[in-house]
Amino acid sequence: MVKKLIYISFTFTLLLFAWASSGQQRFPKPEFENGYVQPSPVTPEPRAAAMEFFDVIVLLVALSLASYLAVKKRSRQGILWLSVFSVAYFGFYRNGCICSIGAIQNVALAFADPAYAMSITTLFFFLLPIIYSLFFGRVFCAGACPLGAIQDLVIINPISLPRWLRKVLGLLPFIYLGLAVLYAATGTDFIICRYDPFIGIFRMDAEFHMVVLGISFLLMGMFVARPYCRFLCPYGVLLKWMSMFSKWHLSITPSKCIQCKLCTNSCPFDAIDFPTNEKEVISTKSNVRKFLIYAILIPVWVVAGGFIGSKSHTFLSKANPNVYLAELLIAHPELKNDPDNIDVQTFMASGKSLETLVGEAKVIRNEFYIGGWLLGGFIGLVIALTLLNQVIYRKREDYQPNRGDCYSCGRCMDYCPVDR
Repeated sequence: MVKKLIYISFTFTLLLFAWASSGQQRFPKPEFENGYVQPSPVTPEPRAAAMEFFDVIVLLVALSLASYLAVKKRSRQGILWLSVFSVAYFGFYRNGCICSIGAIQNVALAFADPAYAMSITTLFFFLLPIIYSLFFGRVFCAGACPLGAIQDLVIINPISLPRWLRKVLGLLPFIYLGLAVLYAATGTDFIICRYDPFIGIFRMDAEFHMVVLGISFLLMGMFVARPYCRFLCPYGVLLKWMSMFSKWHLSITPSKCIQCKLCTNSCPFDAIDFPTNEKEVISTKSNVRKFLIYAILIPVWVVAGGFIGSKSHTFLSKANPNVYLAELLIAHPELKNDPDNIDVQTFMASGKSLETLVGEAKVIRNEFYIGGWLLGGFIGLVIALTLLNQVIYRKREDYQPNRGDCYSCGRCMDYCPVDR
């Protein structure tokens, strides 16, 4: 009964995140009456270039220390203290900015728009955790990421979610990544930054529903470990891909596994792969047919996903301010004379004609059409490979961390009785 309540609460949290990600007014109407007080900005003040490079150095040190503590030193306590530092520095002191997760959008926009200038420090924040993941696994998630660290610190009594539920929810980060790249590349919005559930906590300044969202994730994280990292974080997709090919990686045992099974329930993220048995070997013979069918259907999934994505381009493009405004003025031309509509009045004051606005909206909508094909094809490919992965046999003789899903937090190491 308790697990059912937790599942329901977890689903409610995800729905709350989806609600928070929609329906926000793009241009809130300001108040210019007597007594108006200019509000403080919700984004941090620009940081000096020298201090931005100092942040890069701190990130580099944190990644190096996390790699040493996880792979060489095998110290869970050291990783824990590093997590506290990351929350304090990158979270509360730096207000969650510059953020490696949000840097995805800067990179996407830089590729799509040659006129967009991305700072070198932002590029470093994007690349460094990926490079370290390729060599040492997801050590950025272990103790350098403030979003992951703040969730890791509140884990109290984690439960194991059903495997089918983890697989289904595991598709959400890929969808979120695709949408974030699409909206950034079209110059529509940086949705990762706008709907980051923990920024309001780090900056002590956010709208009420975003505060509720952040608190909900932390409360849920007491039982469903790292819900944002596992089922929403788009940057985690890139780190997972790199970590699967990492040259060195955290291991449960420092030497040969003695099959004591003490570590089977040590991972709150269900990221430990168990040894295979003879029954699994026999059952895999019947999976050959499934493998061939799933492999043949990969192009079908890609094309079907691309088609659905292209058909969604009209809906997706409405998030763009130009498209939104063009549709609004075409449907309600009388709003041109409405002094209370700040969106329309701002446009009228710009001196642009409606024809120019409509032309810009058509170009953007065409970009969404192409992006919709790419987004849908990407999601179709992810679904196809996920299905194919279910029938691939991998022989394992020891208890091993799953290189893609393991956050290198080090909890499992303390359960192993084998001496170094």
